[in-house]
Amino acid sequence: MKQPRFRTRLFLILSLFAVLPSLVLTLAWGGMIRRVLPLVSGSAAWDSVASTGERAIAAARSAPQSGTARRALDAHEQELGTSLEQARRFRFLASRAVPVLITIALLGFAILTLLASRVAGHLSRQLSRPLDELIGWTELIAKGQPLPEGPPRRGAPEFQMLRRRMRKMARELDAGRARALEAERLRAFRETARQVAHELKNPLTPIRFAVERLRRDAPPALAETVEVLAIESRRLENMARSFAQFGRLPDGPTSDVDVGELVRQTTRTTVPHHVTLDVQIDEGVPMVRGQHDALARALSNVLLNAVDACQTGGEVSVHVGTTRSNGQEAVVISVRDTGCGIAADQLERIWEPYVTHKPGGTGLGLAIARQTIVAHAGTVDAVSAIGQGTEIRFVLPVHDDRGGNGVGS
Repeated sequence: MKQPRFRTRLFLILSLFAVLPSLVLTLAWGGMIRRVLPLVSGSAAWDSVASTGERAIAAARSAPQSGTARRALDAHEQELGTSLEQARRFRFLASRAVPVLITIALLGFAILTLLASRVAGHLSRQLSRPLDELIGWTELIAKGQPLPEGPPRRGAPEFQMLRRRMRKMARELDAGRARALEAERLRAFRETARQVAHELKNPLTPIRFAVERLRRDAPPALAETVEVLAIESRRLENMARSFAQFGRLPDGPTSDVDVGELVRQTTRTTVPHHVTLDVQIDEGVPMVRGQHDALARALSNVLLNAVDACQTGGEVSVHVGTTRSNGQEAVVISVRDTGCGIAADQLERIWEPYVTHKPGGTGLGLAIARQTIVAHAGTVDAVSAIGQGTEIRFVLPVHDDRGGNGVGS
């Protein structure tokens, strides 16, 4: 047997709570009227008074009486008759009033039942509709589907709060799913990068030795060919190094890093002299806990991209300051160039590994940078426009709430 809907069950329960007491009170009222009203009329008592009064008057009249006594008996007999007539009228009205009062009670019961059903229906709708909506939301959340937008259904204010909490929970679950998928994808990329780095490194050592031997023994006619081999072997070596860096998370001991000094050193060694450079470091920038070399490599990769974007003329500016991230103090490193910029449809993919628009590039520079910043419990962001340049932002928390800087975790 199919179970009734929640709204139907709730309506029946609320109706019974209102109708049953009303029915009991109506029946009790009707029974009380039928029993009490004849007692109130006093018809039995008046009948007894009439019979005894008539005998008393008859006995009094049989004895010799004075004029005064006779007049008193006449007045008493008349008063007794009037009272008996009024008692009979009241008894007649009482016998007719009982059905009328019972009818009025039943009519009141019907009106009360109607009002109770309307109130029960309203309350059941106010409770069942939001609950049905929220039950549907749980199914959507379980399937990973977006929650419907638009005005919420009517209901108690507590349901509105529950809707907000469920929307927040759904957003957090979606973010968690996205992070889990991204972590799994990055693990696959890192494993591939480790294998590629291993396969590249194995033949590079004998190739390097062979190139050095050719440099010593090859005739001058082959000097250009040997130089090409040397350049390409160095490129493969750099590629293998990039794959190896991406294939592993930053590991090793951590220390307090002076971000301002790190930026000064990295910009001096990375940005060539022909590119205009502007470095601004705010006063009182706190230190962050992390790995100096890994952070320097991440910043260097971003600076190299900025320099490449400014090949035809432009400026690279670096700013270090403080901000708030997730309710805690953080250091922000902003690298901006006035180069060619990145198209909006390509901007979302610049952090993905193996995505590059540079000839001979591996597409790992920004991927390594992002991996390093995320390993330090930080975040990355990019803003760009064609013809106006690009800005890359690193946000590093001063204190990591997870009990460390997250590096190597």
